[in-house]
Amino acid sequence: MMHLFMRKGPWFRAKRRGYGTGLPMVWEGWFFLALHIAMITGLAVVLQGRPVLMTIAVLLAGIAPMPIYRAKTEGGWRWR
Repeated sequence: MMHLFMRKGPWFRAKRRGYGTGLPMVWEGWFFLALHIAMITGLAVVLQGRPVLMTIAVLLAGIAPMPIYRAKTEGGWRWR
């Protein structure tokens, strides 16, 4: 059902300089970015008493959605 609301085109602009994803350009991109930030923040809060586990979890949560960012960036990722 959720796929009916998701746009098939790009969600993020390409960076003007450098490599990677720029700012979102549609609501799906903003929602995904907010969800990503909330996930990292939630993990940090829940695991604040366990610093090693928190560090590992936050790093993995930061890296995990990168394929989606890459796939949904206008023009893909390349050096600019």
